[in-house]
Amino acid sequence: MMIALVIILISYGIGTISPAYILVRLWTGNDIREYGSGNAGTTNVMRILGAKAAVFVLLMDLLKGVIAVYLGRYMGGEALAATAGLSAVIGHNWPVTMKLKGGKGVATSIGVGLMINPFYVWICIALSIFIITFSKYVSLASITAIPLWTVLLAITGSPIEHVILGIALSSLVIYRHYANILRIYKGTENRFSLKTKLSKEERSK
Repeated sequence: MMIALVIILISYGIGTISPAYILVRLWTGNDIREYGSGNAGTTNVMRILGAKAAVFVLLMDLLKGVIAVYLGRYMGGEALAATAGLSAVIGHNWPVTMKLKGGKGVATSIGVGLMINPFYVWICIALSIFIITFSKYVSLASITAIPLWTVLLAITGSPIEHVILGIALSSLVIYRHYANILRIYKGTENRFSLKTKLSKEERSK
């Protein structure tokens, strides 16, 4: 029990490390949460620093989920692996190091998913690319892909720990995207573009 608690806390701690916040702070001296969408995540880094920085942040956030699940699996099996993965996502979303104002947990959830069932993750990534290509809404892809991953786990007889994890991750991603969902409904949601990047003047305001 003590080992499990330690792993869960370590996983939360890993989740609180925000490469998006750190990179933008080092590069511009500013807080990423005060610019663009206000989210400490990959898409907002794309807007502020461009594609290369966004790819770096994406990979680092993915790695948080991968490490958490690996630690949980190594130390206690699938139930702890799932719990550790969820803990990392919670740490990413509500980091005590950033006054509980973190990201939305999508990339870290994908990292968790890659360790749980990578084949279904790739199916969901393909769907996400399709959605983003035609709608230009990254948020729509996020709130569609992770629930789909959960459905695939459930209908194919995956371990109950994995299904419960999927339900939890889906609930978190939908909750964190509530404002985005409202903006999509109103037609005011930001659309994704590789060319969109804030100017130096906008970043310094």
